Amino acid sequence: MTSRPLSIAIISAEIAPFSKLGGQADVAHALPKHLRTLGHEVSAVTPLYRFTAQAHPEIEHVGDTIITVGKKKYPVRFLRSQLTEQSPVPVYFVAQEELFTSRGKVYGYPDDNLRFYVFSRAVFALYEMLHHIPDILHAHDWAPGLVPNLLDVEYRKQPAWAKTASVFTIHNLLYQMQGMWYEVPPTKRDRGNGLPPNDPAKIRWSNFSLRGIKHADAINAVSLRYAEEIMTKKFGEGLDGVLRRRKECVFGIINGIDYTVFNPSFDPHVPIHYDWNSLDKKLANKIAYQKEFGLEVNPDIPLLGLAHRFTEQKGFNLIMEILPALLQEKVQLAITGYGDRGYVHFFRQVVKRYPLQVAANLSFDEPMASRIYAASDMFLMPSRFEPCGVSQLISLRYGAIPIVHRVGGLAETITDFNPRTGIGNGFVFDHHTGPSLLVALTRGVETFKYPKVWEHLTWQGMQQSFSWELPARKYIDLYRQAIRNLHALD
Repeated sequence: MTSRPLSIAIISAEIAPFSKLGGQADVAHALPKHLRTLGHEVSAVTPLYRFTAQAHPEIEHVGDTIITVGKKKYPVRFLRSQLTEQSPVPVYFVAQEELFTSRGKVYGYPDDNLRFYVFSRAVFALYEMLHHIPDILHAHDWAPGLVPNLLDVEYRKQPAWAKTASVFTIHNLLYQMQGMWYEVPPTKRDRGNGLPPNDPAKIRWSNFSLRGIKHADAINAVSLRYAEEIMTKKFGEGLDGVLRRRKECVFGIINGIDYTVFNPSFDPHVPIHYDWNSLDKKLANKIAYQKEFGLEVNPDIPLLGLAHRFTEQKGFNLIMEILPALLQEKVQLAITGYGDRGYVHFFRQVVKRYPLQVAANLSFDEPMASRIYAASDMFLMPSRFEPCGVSQLISLRYGAIPIVHRVGGLAETITDFNPRTGIGNGFVFDHHTGPSLLVALTRGVETFKYPKVWEHLTWQGMQQSFSWELPARKYIDLYRQAIRNLHALD
């Protein structure tokens, strides 16, 4: 039984290259490819947004259904494409004109709970239409969090679904439903028991992550450390109690990096391709960036990269605090990102004041992020909390040394560099304060003054492998554990 191939459905609100806001989309892209390579049958399900339909007109129509919510009927079309030309994993799209296909964003609407309730219901209708019920329904983060709930309370009563197990992956516990969980009035907070309400007014208050955690056969966070952290009040976002009650079913699996996508030796967005044996070409990327963006052209000035969404979680309060002091030093900053308007305004002012030191592209796009990884000597990631983090892993492969807070997946992947032993792959600080970040940055800048030491650090970091091969095998183990947990209830 344990060696038979599994049929796995990956369910996510975002899947690269069709939709992407962050690392979750990269996981939902890379994991199915590697599961398939291991011999398993994999498909993926995601909504069809307006921008996806416009960018991918080749998507094929495969069927229809109707999802009823309260007294309203929502006609749904199912469409199919594949993950990439090289990896023919089928990707099924849930197309609903009012809720998804007319919308220009993945999240951020006052009816998000209703939207993803319809999506979660449609997942079951899709596989029934295909006459192919998966062994595993793998729901990624809050948006499909009702899938384990619906399976456990409703669908498993049907013989076709009786042996299907569910896995719920927590990518970021801060986000649990539409809006912020802590803004829900106490009298309206969801307990997560039974079926989610079928009344649109009541769906509004459903906590999708809570329901995913309560009803999944196995739960995992995207690093071992984050799996431990979310069972504490500090990081549990109000759900630490329910997680502790289910701790025997909570696991941690660190994300990998898809090196067929993130690789400076062939990344199409990197002007001059390089690897760890051609670091002179990495330097050429830095010079090209300095010239293009009007920074002082000088290879001896350390260039610090930033490529994130502008949110408090990513440590931007600390960056704002220490930047005036940092820019008194001989350093440069390369930024791409967008988000909180206060941070956007701050960086606009910084660029005006320090035009020879700071370059900012105030919108996030993948090509510019790749260029910054390739040009930078260091990569700044002082997150207050970080479930896994992908950027620090990408930056290592591109030879930009990470500067990180010792938390979550950052603590699991980045070790503090010791110049005496040559061991370590970044600069790590323990206390989430401006002065602690400034000390770590200063250590990095001082180390950069020793070219041979820096070259060794860069060369060593670029050779580290955080591929998906091992995480994919761990997910297979997790799926089999979820099936065992289900059978234990029989």
